[in-house]
Amino acid sequence: MNTVVKTHIGSYGIIIKDEKIALIRKARGGYKGKLDLPGGGIEHTETPEETLIRELQEEADVTVINKELFDVTSTNILWQMNEDTKEDLHHIGILYKVEIKEDKLKDTPDFLDSEGCNWYDIETLTKEELSPFAKYVIENINI
Repeated sequence: MNTVVKTHIGSYGIIIKDEKIALIRKARGGYKGKLDLPGGGIEHTETPEETLIRELQEEADVTVINKELFDVTSTNILWQMNEDTKEDLHHIGILYKVEIKEDKLKDTPDFLDSEGCNWYDIETLTKEELSPFAKYVIENINI
């Protein structure tokens, strides 16, 4: 069994309206099936803010009109990539509180990473269904 060690740095949006939070359901990777914040990896030459705007457009089909840094945090996850390989992932997240122009979210898959973005009632979410960053936000944000 091989183990790949990797660090991933991304920008993620915290979008909250009427005590609901916008989350995507992960289609692949170590968080497959979990609800996660919309966002993703910083591409070469992008700033974290540029990544945030691009990723929220791609995954949620929304326009960012205001953003404020919430926190920078990290987590580690060991997951089975395939039958021969595990990945030991150090995941660093730059988390922003975001105000968006639209109320409607892209609830269809992007055929890359997301099975769609939807509004979820914060009070009914369980820790088991959340990615580490989504769980961190729910536990630490004041609504």
